[in-house]
Amino acid sequence: MNCPACGGPLQPDPGSDSLVCEYCKNVVLPQKNDDGVAILGEAKDEPCPVCAIPLMQGSLERVEIRYCTKCRGMLAPMGTFPELIDALRERYPGKVDVVPANPEELKRKLTCPRCHQPMVVDFYPAATSVVIGSCERDAVNWVDHGKMARIVDGARELRENDERMLESKLERDFRF
Repeated sequence: MNCPACGGPLQPDPGSDSLVCEYCKNVVLPQKNDDGVAILGEAKDEPCPVCAIPLMQGSLERVEIRYCTKCRGMLAPMGTFPELIDALRERYPGKVDVVPANPEELKRKLTCPRCHQPMVVDFYPAATSVVIGSCERDAVNWVDHGKMARIVDGARELRENDERMLESKLERDFRF
C-alpha cells in the first residue's frame, strides 16, 4: 500500500489501527471490514491454515492479528487474546446465537502459519461450544470466521455469572 500524499510505502503503526508513511509520516486509517478488521498489508510467508492463501496483516481493536481475506479466519497472539476478547465484549454488548458444540471439529487438521507444525485443535475454555486451533510454540490462536463473537459471548456470560455469584455471596454474608 502506498501513501496517498507522497506515494511512499505505508507501514503498520504498532498498537493502532493505522498505517504510517515512512517518508512524509502521513497517517492513513484503512477502512475496517465487516469483521472490524483493518487490513494493513500482506504478512510474509504466513499461509492461512484453512485456505493456504497468504494471510494479511491486520488490526482488530488495536491488536495486531493476521487475517484471511478468503475464509475470514483470524490468527491472534495468545498474549493479547484476553485483552482482545475484553475489548470486543465492551464494543459489542449484544448476544449472538449459541451454536451447539460440534465434536467433529476436534478432528480438523490445522497447520501453524508460522512454524508449519500441526496446531492443537480444542474447545476454547471460556466458550465451550467453540473450537479453535492453537500453537504454543508460536503463541498464537486460530479462530474461524464467526467464532470470535461466540468466544466474546462466552466470556461475557462467565463474567455475568461471576458477578451474580459474588452478589449472592455478599447478600448472604451481610444479612442481619
